[in-house]
Amino acid sequence: MNNWKINLDPSISEDLKFESYPAAPQIDGVWTHALRKIRSENGAFMEYLRLDEAGVQQLPGNLTPRQISVSWAAPQRVNAFHIHVKEEQNEIWCVIQGQLTIWIVDCRQGSATFGVKRKLVLSGEQPTMVHIPSGVAHGYQASEQGAILLYTMDAQFNLADPNEGRFPWDYFGEDLWQEDRG
Repeated sequence: MNNWKINLDPSISEDLKFESYPAAPQIDGVWTHALRKIRSENGAFMEYLRLDEAGVQQLPGNLTPRQISVSWAAPQRVNAFHIHVKEEQNEIWCVIQGQLTIWIVDCRQGSATFGVKRKLVLSGEQPTMVHIPSGVAHGYQASEQGAILLYTMDAQFNLADPNEGRFPWDYFGEDLWQEDRG
């Protein structure tokens, strides 16, 4: 017996399930920071980073930028998974147009959050930064409209010896990239 205020026919109620909304799993060193997008009749303005001699200011963690890049993701593109392990390379990602579904997985030996997988949805409509530390595998899938990703790294890309270890797109489970159909 249930304690619902509305009675449903038993043939319907036996299949009814209710969502739960647990807190997102946390990964050591991963943080998010919402940005403020100021809109007007002429468009919008958003401050991305404030810098001083010590690096980025007013964020939950430290990062001294060495390279800022832009990536254009074609509609529905899955770009996963890669990881930085040859050298320290921490990143801050921010979607400035479109939407990305991002998966991050802690692969660091000895980490208190080793093996934890976390899904984030970043959008240009509501810009948010995510900090991805070295040793955390990361990848994304673009929405039907594609996306533009602005990202900042504390290391420069080395074409002669790239610090981009790759796993197959489904290494942590093909189900990660399946559409949530509610």
